[in-house]
Amino acid sequence: MAKNKGEARKFDPTFKGPIHNRGCTDVFCCILFILAILGYFAVGILAWSQGDPRKVIYPTDSRGQFCGQAGTPLEKKPLLFYFNILKCASPLTLLEFQCPTTQLCVESCPTKHMTLLKAYLNKGEQEYYKQFCKEGVDFSKMSAPEILRDGLCPSMLMSSKPFTRRCLPALSTMKGGVVVIGNETIFDNGEGERVNATDFLDASKKSNVVVEARQVAMRIFEDYTVSWYWILIGLVIAMVVSLIFIVLLRYLAGIMIWVMIVMVILVIGYGIFHCAMEYRNLKGEPGSDVTIRDLGLQTDFSVYLQIRQTWLAFMIILSIVEVVVILLLIFLRKRVLIAIALIKEASRAVGHVMSSLFYPLLTFALLALVIAYWAITAVFLSTSNDQVYKVFNTTECEYSRDTCKPETFNTTNITAQCPDAECLFAFYGGETYYHKYLILFQFYNVFLFFWCANFVTALGQVTLAGAFASYYWAFKKPDDIPANPICSSLGRALRYHTGSLAFGSLILSLVQVIRVLLEYLDQKLKAAQNRFAKFLLSCLKCCFWCLEKCIKFLNRNAYIMVAIYGKSFCTSARDAFFLLMRNIIRVAVLDKVTDFLLFLGKLLIVGIVGICSFFFFSGRIKAVEQTAPSLNYYWVPILTVVVGSYLIAHGFFSVYAMCVDTLFLCFLEDLERNDGTAERPYFMSQNLLTILKKSNEDQAKTVD
Repeated sequence: MAKNKGEARKFDPTFKGPIHNRGCTDVFCCILFILAILGYFAVGILAWSQGDPRKVIYPTDSRGQFCGQAGTPLEKKPLLFYFNILKCASPLTLLEFQCPTTQLCVESCPTKHMTLLKAYLNKGEQEYYKQFCKEGVDFSKMSAPEILRDGLCPSMLMSSKPFTRRCLPALSTMKGGVVVIGNETIFDNGEGERVNATDFLDASKKSNVVVEARQVAMRIFEDYTVSWYWILIGLVIAMVVSLIFIVLLRYLAGIMIWVMIVMVILVIGYGIFHCAMEYRNLKGEPGSDVTIRDLGLQTDFSVYLQIRQTWLAFMIILSIVEVVVILLLIFLRKRVLIAIALIKEASRAVGHVMSSLFYPLLTFALLALVIAYWAITAVFLSTSNDQVYKVFNTTECEYSRDTCKPETFNTTNITAQCPDAECLFAFYGGETYYHKYLILFQFYNVFLFFWCANFVTALGQVTLAGAFASYYWAFKKPDDIPANPICSSLGRALRYHTGSLAFGSLILSLVQVIRVLLEYLDQKLKAAQNRFAKFLLSCLKCCFWCLEKCIKFLNRNAYIMVAIYGKSFCTSARDAFFLLMRNIIRVAVLDKVTDFLLFLGKLLIVGIVGICSFFFFSGRIKAVEQTAPSLNYYWVPILTVVVGSYLIAHGFFSVYAMCVDTLFLCFLEDLERNDGTAERPYFMSQNLLTILKKSNEDQAKTVD
């Protein structure tokens, strides 16, 4: 059995912590990573030279020109107008992402219903109508049928409103569900036909859903504009609370842990009590017995707080969480003492290596740089296609959907065979090698994003592990702790172990990319009826999720061994795995108990800040009721503060978590290497020695 778990560490009298005399590891992976980064820069430069982000910002007319772009003739025409919005309901729109109708850049959307014939006969309306026609149209030289035949003007105008810089019908619903546009239900389409307002619903139904979302988004934006400074104050409070909590952990770790456990139980208990009171107070209120299912999706989320079922659901969820927390504490009570000792030791380590608390700022800055480069490159890649024009017509024609060129279209025989055909901008694409392999560039961008992000995370883990290992293996603390342990550890990681970090992050990135592809396939198969394919896909997603978690756990411990011994990634991963397997009970209990206690710390900080923000923004505190901003949704700043508080607390506690994991592995190594004799003394603290009922001979003689 011992052979399957590797050999225990043997005593080495020269070992005094992280080895300084080390060499470069995983050189091939280091070279591969450098080449990949250079290729990433090349892809970025190529994308930046070919891409045009204006295609995302500005809508384009039928000739591919940008509406509202500064420095162009269309600078004062920021809105896109469709000649016949009904054609946007065609399936072609979904296939080619372009309505098969003439599109024009205009200064403003039409505000009234009018036909071309009516404008043609009324000279007072001609100038208004001409702003929605192509340039060069002359009502005095052409008849209305000729204008329609040449596609110079739309057959009719209707009341429209700008949405995402596009003129869409101003649809609204009157009592009884009657759909109207500008208080009218029936329209003359300018071609002798009567059109019902409901016919425009298919062309705009998708925009109607988006309009509802837009209304919610606008209300949320308004809430942010009036509460942003209070949100910042809440986040600053969360940072201060986190710092105070960490400082107190150093001196009062045992008391703080027990206080934290009790406080978490009390906070969750208060949540249950509050939900129960709201549930009781709503009894007998009109409409409070409506179920969430019957209520459906509402844009005003405060409506859900007026029904009893919502508070009942909250109360049940919080009760389950409370029971789980209490049961875990009861069954793991004997291991909590050792976990507290590890956290105390971690507090001392962080106290002696205070610069470790600020290292997450470097990790955050590097991750922000990686995310920004990926996002900018993705935008330029997605907008680096050329303008593709196709033949659009309303009748049967052999040239339909063929590519064409606007500048030479009128000289071809297409117009002779298909009189109603037009050469319109269809979509962005291309036939060059660059455009053919554009999807590969996008995939490379995503893959390198994962690889670089994981590398930055790994660099932070190795740096912190090396610093905290220097603390643990210093026999006389703090005298034997080297100067600037964070800088020394960071230098060793970059100089010797870039290849090992790249290797570990590459393995994790491959699994993450596969998970992304599985999510993409899942989205594609949502409309499919093949249950076996869906079941197989769900199983694969679950398996790769578990695999990712396992790889993250193994990588984390492998990086600790890399930081201490300076060996290659595979060797370090094997040593860490066997070390953990030889101490599987301690790993399963102690390590996870400390993780759980640190999670409770984050939960307590988030709970304190969240409850305070709830009472403030909801106006429950009478003393500051007039100070609190007036909001559409008071949960918007509350949720922002809660999420921000968790991220802040997570940033501080991630240092603690890495410290605990490093000290835990060093603790296991210490037990295997040493036996407490004068020749092989333990390096662990006296507190841990007492809990484990062990001692060093020198200390025992001193006591005697």
